[in-house]
Amino acid sequence: MLLSRLNEILGRRQLTALFQPIINMQKGEIVGYEGLIRGPSDSPLHSPLNLFKVARANNLGVAVEHMCRRVVLERFAELDLPGKLFLNVSPEMLLQPHARHGETLGYIDEVGINPERVIIELTENQPTYDYDLMREAVMHYRGMGFQIAIDDLGEGFSSLRLWSELRPEYVKIDMHFVQGINHDPVKLQFVRSIQEIAEESGTVVIAEGIETQAELLLIRDLRIAYGQGYHIARPQPTPGTELPVEVAKSLNRNEVAVYPQKSAFEHNIVTAAKLLRTVPAVAPEMTNNQVYEVFRAAPDLQIIPVVDNEVPVGLITRPDLIDRFARPYLRELYGKKSCTTFMDAKPLITDKNTSLQELSQTIVEADRHHLSNGFIITDGGRYLGMGTGQDLMREITQMQINAARYANPLTLLPGNVPINEHIDRLLAGGARFAACYADLDHFKPFNDVYGYRKGDDVIQLTGRILGMHCDPNRDFVGHIGGDDFIVLFQSEDWETRCEAILTAFSAAVPEHYCGADRERGGYVCEDRRGRKVFHPLISLSLGVVRAEPAHFVSHHQIATAAAEAKKQAKKIPGNSLFIERRQGVSCSQWPYPG
Repeated sequence: MLLSRLNEILGRRQLTALFQPIINMQKGEIVGYEGLIRGPSDSPLHSPLNLFKVARANNLGVAVEHMCRRVVLERFAELDLPGKLFLNVSPEMLLQPHARHGETLGYIDEVGINPERVIIELTENQPTYDYDLMREAVMHYRGMGFQIAIDDLGEGFSSLRLWSELRPEYVKIDMHFVQGINHDPVKLQFVRSIQEIAEESGTVVIAEGIETQAELLLIRDLRIAYGQGYHIARPQPTPGTELPVEVAKSLNRNEVAVYPQKSAFEHNIVTAAKLLRTVPAVAPEMTNNQVYEVFRAAPDLQIIPVVDNEVPVGLITRPDLIDRFARPYLRELYGKKSCTTFMDAKPLITDKNTSLQELSQTIVEADRHHLSNGFIITDGGRYLGMGTGQDLMREITQMQINAARYANPLTLLPGNVPINEHIDRLLAGGARFAACYADLDHFKPFNDVYGYRKGDDVIQLTGRILGMHCDPNRDFVGHIGGDDFIVLFQSEDWETRCEAILTAFSAAVPEHYCGADRERGGYVCEDRRGRKVFHPLISLSLGVVRAEPAHFVSHHQIATAAAEAKKQAKKIPGNSLFIERRQGVSCSQWPYPG
């Protein structure tokens, strides 16, 4: 049934060519089109996937691909479309013996297209193994004036190998790595790495599958040269030759995309291998007397692992062995016995690739003595060395300090490093933005009276309110530390958003007080000198500085100016907004005093 329908399609040339624009992401103009194919709309072979699946199953893949190529070329010439044509060709087709005889060039001559305008886009449907033959075929096509593109980089069976072997003029990043890139730091890093390789190799990168404005702007900011996708334009039988107005406006607007952020510890993935100390082990056959002599010869040695054929079986600690030998008759009774007699037969053992977070959790859940005894580090079950609880705590503490620079562990908002990086990107991109420094008033006495857990709740509340009133695709919310936050607004209505933040905060913060303090609008407590002092409810101060292009040159200047605006805001009682403008100064107090 499907075979007869396929033969009918071939016989009557019932194939339709569609074209999807490919644009220059930096210049905002169409540079070419990818030629696509569809079967009859009322047929199960309408989809190209079904069409080629049935064709290959019936040994008609070559015939169908030839027909598709001819239909696309003829229609491209008929429409007189500008720029280049990206023509899909399977590697196996390229390797067909007759493919070298210039059939594609013959089609092009017939329809009057210059070969230099045609890009042979290699699309993998099955593995490619004969790289020498592929390289020879590509050289043959280049000799005829064609350029080469590799499709779906990162998705195919061997696309990275093909890139290395063929050195194409273009590579297309598979849409999996483009869609949702504004929410996924791993996809961001993948695309960034591909761009770095492309710059070194002189290859032009094309991002496929751009479906949202956020993806479009982020791809542009990564300096990816070309892009295509439904957000730009869908495949059409008669495509436009001008970029859609809204897309052109987006690309030309001086804004920068908000990069997705890694979690606090993703920047510091450290394993047990970093804690490895080389500690000589003893065999189970060794006697307690011999182990005692090892300890006596090395006064700083506190623990000795027992290892049988490279597999750790226990630990002997200096205090335990010496304590036992100090008791009457124990040395005489057990001195010549195996050292396994007094060893801890259930030591804590961890693989060298275990993350320090996992290891820390294991120690917390284990018996207390493991923290002082330390732990054995192995490689695939084989003994490598030892790690100490002290080293683990020191490293975890340092990781927490480093992680807080990237993401605050309390609010999970970006910390100082990504804040500064985003400001520098805004400045480098010539973007207009407003830097809003947010700080809590009367927070320290609240923390002292109500406790740090309640204080943490208010800090988390502040972070949530700031995030709720920002556009995640345009505005950046960071947690500087403590009760200090910063919002980098690219939204034009940033002043309205600031007002909404203050309104929301003043409505929510009273719920964190007891009923009596809420009613009186504050509470009384003693200061350091023992005097009774009344403290009003916590309020929020916002200090804003507007950054025009070329007005600031570094994140240090922005930080200084925003901090000064914040100081001015804090001078205003209650929930307040202070805006420092280039032309003058504006300040407001909201009718919800804190």
